[in-house]
Amino acid sequence: MKPLLFEDDAQFWFETLRVFGHAAYGGADFGEVVTTASRITAGDYDSWHDAWLATADRLAAEARRSRPVTARELNMRASTYYRCAEFFLHGNPADPRIANAYDRSVECFRSATDESVQPVEIPYEDTVLRGYFYRAPGTESKPLLVMHNGFDGAAEEMHFFGAAAAAERGCHALTFDGPGQPSAIHRGGLVFRPDWENVVGPVLDFAVAQPGVDPDRIALLGLSLGGMLAPRAAAYEPRLAAVIAVDGVYDAAAAITSMLPFSREELLRRTRADSDPDLDAIFTRARSQNPTIRWAMDHGRYVVGAGSDREFVAKYLDYHLRDGVAERISCPALVCAAADDLFFAGDEKTKGQPELLYEHLTGPKTMMSFTAEEGADAHCHVGAQRLAAGRIYDWLEATLAS
Repeated sequence: MKPLLFEDDAQFWFETLRVFGHAAYGGADFGEVVTTASRITAGDYDSWHDAWLATADRLAAEARRSRPVTARELNMRASTYYRCAEFFLHGNPADPRIANAYDRSVECFRSATDESVQPVEIPYEDTVLRGYFYRAPGTESKPLLVMHNGFDGAAEEMHFFGAAAAAERGCHALTFDGPGQPSAIHRGGLVFRPDWENVVGPVLDFAVAQPGVDPDRIALLGLSLGGMLAPRAAAYEPRLAAVIAVDGVYDAAAAITSMLPFSREELLRRTRADSDPDLDAIFTRARSQNPTIRWAMDHGRYVVGAGSDREFVAKYLDYHLRDGVAERISCPALVCAAADDLFFAGDEKTKGQPELLYEHLTGPKTMMSFTAEEGADAHCHVGAQRLAAGRIYDWLEATLAS
């Protein structure tokens, strides 16, 4: 989709489109997004924070003066805008604006949902993972879609990427933040880990114990980086009846390595060396020239617990389905693909990440492509969230029925 705003900053435009998309389930309003964006200077993280925070504060204040239905609607949008406010600040994890906006986002989200959406704490190692259980109406046993976000998204955002659509289709949903994702970082300091089956296992232990969940009809959906993490879990977790990658990722580090003039093997060697000033200088230049790399390095250091760009890349190279992992997946798999993915699309010389994942799957598999004509060609189809949810749930219903 051609940028309507921030034409010279692909990262700012993508994040704005992402907010526009949440309007489909009440998470934004068009005029509010346009007006807020008009106050932002492209590439200026402080102006991004200040503009979104001001809009969120205004809506939250109005919610406190409003009747219940109006207050819920205002709080849902305020939650989105607070989440946006802190999005680009992670280059300095000690910035107090991060916790302020994040905490208010969660508070507004919980004020916006009703009793059918229950906050949950899932036992995990010596702590808990936080999320939400969306209960479909009725008392009979129903399927469950477990959902998690990716590199930079929260469990609350999964409301717009499928959780809100579940009950309409007679399906329970369970969203959660795993290590490296917002509540796990903010509440417990848990950073990402590539062996995601050790995260999903405890989540499924919790899920099968919930009343009304059919243990034979539990599927897992991962968004963005989750398009690699969820398949990784499915490779080692036999309790899953299906796995959905939105969008498919075979090697997550390709989003960074494709922009650098080195082979994967050379990067492995150099990023894990004791010292490499030349590579450090290349990373510094790359982040100054490319807004997406700048953001990815800042946020990546924050969520994997790295002290430098080079250490982040060294850790991130472990996030892949190589070495026969993808081939282990035996449950039906849906791999989604976006025609103009900012991070994982291929080109005339290389295959995109969804295509690579699909190629390596050996079990039942389906490729689902989304196009510019549909307004759905951006990463994770952020501009067409209802369209994507409908197609994914139709596939899931048919798959579980068979």
